[in-house]
Amino acid sequence: MGVSVVTIVRNRSAHLAQLVEGLRRSMHPPDELIIVDMSDEPVTVGPTSIPVRVDRFKADGLPLAAARNRGAALASHDMLVFLDVDCIPLRDCVGLLVKALRARDALLCADVRYLGPDDARGSWEEADLLKHGRAHPVRTFPTQGVREETNAGLFWSLAFALRRSTFVALGGFDERFTGYGAEDTDFGFRAAAAGLKLLFVGQAIACHQYHDSYEPPVQHVADIVRNARVFQARWERWPMEGWLADFERLGLVRWQGNALDLVRLPTDCEMAASRVEPAGWSKLGDDTGTIEVRGRKKTPNT
Repeated sequence: MGVSVVTIVRNRSAHLAQLVEGLRRSMHPPDELIIVDMSDEPVTVGPTSIPVRVDRFKADGLPLAAARNRGAALASHDMLVFLDVDCIPLRDCVGLLVKALRARDALLCADVRYLGPDDARGSWEEADLLKHGRAHPVRTFPTQGVREETNAGLFWSLAFALRRSTFVALGGFDERFTGYGAEDTDFGFRAAAAGLKLLFVGQAIACHQYHDSYEPPVQHVADIVRNARVFQARWERWPMEGWLADFERLGLVRWQGNALDLVRLPTDCEMAASRVEPAGWSKLGDDTGTIEVRGRKKTPNT
């Protein structure tokens, strides 16, 4: 079975170049790279032995669900590896995901390590990325082999893999989720509902390149509110509850019971206050990993 890597990009050419470099160094390079390009100006890819197809997708905002579905539809091979454009796959990442997919039909997550502001900004050595990359504080990976994760909320879409037939059977990402937020949590829930195991693959490491971030992500508040409503209507629980609570505290949303309303967009001052400075990069949170009720964490299975 061949493998297609799918990535989506919007105005992050430098990150894309490092992703391609990681694939070039792979012990098991993909049979093709599909790039869904939502950038203002078309991206270009330097010379590489990997077959590359760039698909221009003109869209407003960040239609993540639709873009990933588009990439999967263009893929030619039986195994799909999705990498966000800011991920650098290390040399064993693709090969270990492929090995796991050959052995079992499952939803696989790669081990993402978070890089600092000065890492992978030019030429890099894998040992340095491993030295500086920080593991996720909640998602734990085995030192080798795979570990089954029963909390479907811990699926995240930075770096994952599954068989193409399984992706099709699941219906891909739900394109009712438009823009940013909750489309991957919904995908993980639907995979679990279909009986698909979520497996964390040890040593399948992808390093996440640093970029400007906001905590909470106030720049996406309108998308998050809209998508949270879609999720709640399907699953009768709220996703991203930590972010919603932060938005409520800021007066951006009104959130009571089953009702969530956007009150206003953030001011410039609120945007600036939410921006994570480079010195604080290692403290960045991630509100997509668990489902919460107010005041305590709640896994999706409770």
